Amino acid sequence: MVNMAEPPMPQDVVSPDGLPMPDDWSLPEPPAAPELRPYDLRCEHRDTPLGVGTAAPRLSWRLASDRRGDAPAGHRITVRGPGDVLAWDSGWIDGPDVSAGYGGAPLASFARYTWQVEVRDGGSARSWFDTGVLHADEWRTAWIEHDPETEPPFEPPTDDREPRTVRTSHLPAPRYFRRVLDLRPASAVRIAVTARGLYELRVNGRRVGDGELTPGWTDYRQRIPYQVYDVTDLAGDGPLCVGAVLADGWWSGSLGWDGRRQAQHYGRRPQLLVQLVAEHPDGTRTVIGSDGRWKETTGPLRYADLLMGESYDARLEHDGWDLPGFDDSAWAPARVADTDLTVLVPSVTEPVRVTQDLTPVERTTRDGRTIVDLGQNIAGRVRLTLRGAPAGTRVTLRHGEALTSDGDLYTANLRSAEATDHYVAAGRAEETFEPRFTVHGFRYVEVAGHADVEVVGRAMHSDTPVAGEFSCSDATVRRLVSNIRWSQRDNFVSVPTDCPQRDERLGWTADAQVFLPTACYNADVAAFFTGWLADLRSAQTPDGAVPDVVPHVMTERNGTPAWGDAATIVPWHLYQVYGDERVLRDSLPSMRRWVDHIERHNPGLVWRERVGSHYGDWLQAGVRTDRDVLATAYFALSADLTARAAAVLGEHETHARYADLRARIGEVFAREFVAPDGRITGDTQTGYLLALAHSLVPADLVPAAVAHLVADLERRGRRLTTGFAGVGLLGPVLSEHGHADLAYALLHDDRYPSWGYSIKRGATTIWERWDGWTEEAGFGPVAMNSFNHYALGSVGAWLYAGVAGLGQEEDSVGFRRPRIRPLVGGSLRWASAAYDTPLGRLDSRWEVDGGTLRLSVRIPPGAVATVHVPTTDPASVRESGEPVTGAEWTGSAVVCRVKSGRYSFTSAW
Repeated sequence: MVNMAEPPMPQDVVSPDGLPMPDDWSLPEPPAAPELRPYDLRCEHRDTPLGVGTAAPRLSWRLASDRRGDAPAGHRITVRGPGDVLAWDSGWIDGPDVSAGYGGAPLASFARYTWQVEVRDGGSARSWFDTGVLHADEWRTAWIEHDPETEPPFEPPTDDREPRTVRTSHLPAPRYFRRVLDLRPASAVRIAVTARGLYELRVNGRRVGDGELTPGWTDYRQRIPYQVYDVTDLAGDGPLCVGAVLADGWWSGSLGWDGRRQAQHYGRRPQLLVQLVAEHPDGTRTVIGSDGRWKETTGPLRYADLLMGESYDARLEHDGWDLPGFDDSAWAPARVADTDLTVLVPSVTEPVRVTQDLTPVERTTRDGRTIVDLGQNIAGRVRLTLRGAPAGTRVTLRHGEALTSDGDLYTANLRSAEATDHYVAAGRAEETFEPRFTVHGFRYVEVAGHADVEVVGRAMHSDTPVAGEFSCSDATVRRLVSNIRWSQRDNFVSVPTDCPQRDERLGWTADAQVFLPTACYNADVAAFFTGWLADLRSAQTPDGAVPDVVPHVMTERNGTPAWGDAATIVPWHLYQVYGDERVLRDSLPSMRRWVDHIERHNPGLVWRERVGSHYGDWLQAGVRTDRDVLATAYFALSADLTARAAAVLGEHETHARYADLRARIGEVFAREFVAPDGRITGDTQTGYLLALAHSLVPADLVPAAVAHLVADLERRGRRLTTGFAGVGLLGPVLSEHGHADLAYALLHDDRYPSWGYSIKRGATTIWERWDGWTEEAGFGPVAMNSFNHYALGSVGAWLYAGVAGLGQEEDSVGFRRPRIRPLVGGSLRWASAAYDTPLGRLDSRWEVDGGTLRLSVRIPPGAVATVHVPTTDPASVRESGEPVTGAEWTGSAVVCRVKSGRYSFTSAW
């Protein structure tokens, strides 16, 4: 790409292998454990969460042991509540479980519970969780807002009026709210808070929490999450000042390609909701909610918009506004806007956080403008430091993903999103500005208005815990892995979005479902997708159709093949990976309604009717996959997953009904789309991949279908043509059918279209389209050309499960039966991966040295793994120097069954 060719890998750190790792998603090593030991305790898939709102939260833990063969034989959980009173003693529960639902006395709201898990013949570990509002009648609060009738017109300073564009001229100033309370004496103070909009909470002059863009984005018409904070340490011994800054956010700001606040998908102006709960030494509680006694006004934030950016005038700051002694007599009373609290739900996910700072790798100045290159495309914002700027100095920050051939900032692909921040200096010797209520997708920042500045990039994303890491001997593949991980973090911003920069940033359902297997290897996304699925279910139409985007805004499009199928694919995959049946229990009715919707309108079982927008294999390269083939393949998959989910839940009649439907769809697919010579209608790579991956080709025709797929790849010079629906299937299907060499050829390719093509042109994230930039055409279509989009990065799951071999048997759940089957090949000398399964750490590393293959693996306690040791001579296989006995020879590998522990294999290669 223009001005992005071959930069050094930014923000390098050195891996244990001595090779550069371009991001900080390092996976911490499990604790040393001479005996079986629980660690990484979670409540509702989260570490020490505040505001747990379920009556029987799920408690889970991982296991570590340095001894081979260790497996959990039983566990005991004790939970203690306020006053160290025992709330639950599970007693010793026999079995291998590493999770349990709370089964003790009813939990109290706004209380801390400590819990301990002991494992039989092993150690113990402790953690805690705080509850939120467990009963709806415990709310004592109301939604408050700015009353427009009480505010005089704002007049900016006469020396320098506020700059506005057509798109920002209507944006309102965020509101500052405050109230002073006397809760003394208080032994503990907690605050539940949320907004219709975005908020930042402050107590006694200090910011509360580290979440950004809270409360996050959900379908606000159905559910608005609240957060709980323990502010005991901030309360002190005197009066308590609670303050909040309130901005439009997704509620009433610019959203999607409307690009206009007037669209106001949810409401006209933002609203705030706060409830304080103070515990006193005598055991009593005081509960105070937001009401008309709160005061509010405007301040230095002149506007804040997710798409347009933020404007801040430091000359208008209210020094000490969030402290008890501040004079707020000129502030107006807040207006009670609403008392409907039925939409309030506890937050179930980790918030968006700033997780990494990036220092510039290059800086150029010309024509009074400075362009800073962070070396990495990110979602986030910058922290700007000015020195020696006179009062009234206006500094403008513009953001972009690339530069033009002239070295200017490229912003055409942002469409109507301005992605511009403004700061007006107060005249201090040094000032720092960092936006709070906007997020940009960018690598480059243009700074105009003052020369003596320092810029730091701040990467923001939903703080999903790191779960996996992959590395190998090939620098381009390592860069690909980094690009995939960055695109995941940059687009997991409260919801799984399609891009972080332009005027879209929507939760497209197909993008999420095709990328989910990769996402699960990179991070623990159980809580993240649990929240998103709640919005998907609530957005389903009465007829059962699923919207193309979730949360459902902007478009009435629904029922699209591959997009609506997220309703079945996402919950099933989450269950397979994390082993939590609740996701199936919550989702099975939705899964059934979706499949019934398709069947009802397509009784012939070829999905041609009610296909919504029918995007097909979106953004495929130079071909058009038959849309009936794609749709019917997804119909079969959704019916199959619904049957499986019903079987897991013991709903036998439901299982039989959808298993029979799947079988009939398969028969129709074979009759309609599979020719006697194995050719699939349309003769495209994605057509073959879908049919083979989902067992839709009659067994006797599978070799012929595979041959047609291979022939297409060879005919094109071993180039791919797949779009979103097919790209993640290339590696698994080719490898499964004996053509790993072709999968590796695609992995290493740097011609158009390929992953290597973008990397060769300096990409640091995954491009939305293969032709985002080409030598022939330059930049791709500005109407839709993101350089940060994870869908085409769905190859990541194959790197973990295929190249490194970290998979699980088809009927395994929660990696209780791992399958270590590495693919030695391509130009790789070695590859390694590690993954935190629900049981504990699973990892593998293979290396070819001369004629010897070395394979080291680690299996977590409680798992029984199948290890495939590649070799050309089965008699050469050794484990820790000893011959392997009782193993199976497949013709290309020796297969061993092993229990937990570390193993080191060697073989002839």
